[in-house]
Amino acid sequence: MSDVTIIGAGVAGLFAAHELLARGVTPRILDRNGPPGPHGCSWWAGGMLAPWCEGVTAEPVITRLGADAADAWAAVTPVTRLGTLVLALDRDRAELARFARRATGHQPCDSAALEPDLPPRQGLHFAAEAHLDPRAALADLLDALAAKGLTVERAEADPGDIPGPVIDARGLAAALPSLRPVRGEMAILHAPEITLTRPVRLLHPRHPLYIVPREGGLFMLGATQIESASRAPVTARSVLELLSAAYALDPRFAESSVVELGADLRPAFPDNIPRVTLQGRVIHLNGLFRHGYLMAPALAAQAADYLTTGTKGELIHED
Repeated sequence: MSDVTIIGAGVAGLFAAHELLARGVTPRILDRNGPPGPHGCSWWAGGMLAPWCEGVTAEPVITRLGADAADAWAAVTPVTRLGTLVLALDRDRAELARFARRATGHQPCDSAALEPDLPPRQGLHFAAEAHLDPRAALADLLDALAAKGLTVERAEADPGDIPGPVIDARGLAAALPSLRPVRGEMAILHAPEITLTRPVRLLHPRHPLYIVPREGGLFMLGATQIESASRAPVTARSVLELLSAAYALDPRFAESSVVELGADLRPAFPDNIPRVTLQGRVIHLNGLFRHGYLMAPALAAQAADYLTTGTKGELIHED
């Protein structure tokens, strides 16, 4: 017998189940598509746990609560804690200086000291940041839940038809007021001749890029941020921008193989801050924007705290 029903098996719903189990609450997880896969935006994430880099454009709560994300994820899946390297091309040094003024938690560095395989440039090192492989993290999270007898049930579900407390983590399908789609596109390249150990952000006034290393010589390139509800395949413009920026960072990326292209819609509120929205017995976890893996632990923890103790954290809103 479940105590709480969770609808949605993306990163928010699965981490909520993980947090509830830790508090002695047994949830049931329903998703119309079953376990995570290409149908969900969690599948297309970069996996960067970079609260101080994100703090350049995000509200302070993202940095403050996101600072605990690496520790939360490390209890579930391998987390690489080598920081983030932020670079700019010579012609864009003003972008690096501007980023440094607006950010905290960094030190100036020579890229060759951290990533000797890249052409040497002056940069910024955010040493406390981390990253993970998002698809492996989802699989590890599923395994951790399965070890406690919990699996994802493939089923259509409407919160109004389910008795008892419900956590709705369906993203845009929840159709909350003021929730909007933000399109993101990405590419995965195979470049075994290039070695990177940490995410690299290349600043650019029009086409900023991040490159996240994964096992087997793979690199995730992302990501565009477009105010659009289109679920169309990745556009030629976006591919050109992503690959051009990667080539500018290291010309050897021109010889890489394009393994995968993907696009999806990320749910976001007007302020781009995720929320735990209370609507009677339904608790909505939504609005993760581009901070899915960074903010899912905090969002899930505050929802679990509310359900078990009535505590209302700063991400909780009443509707």
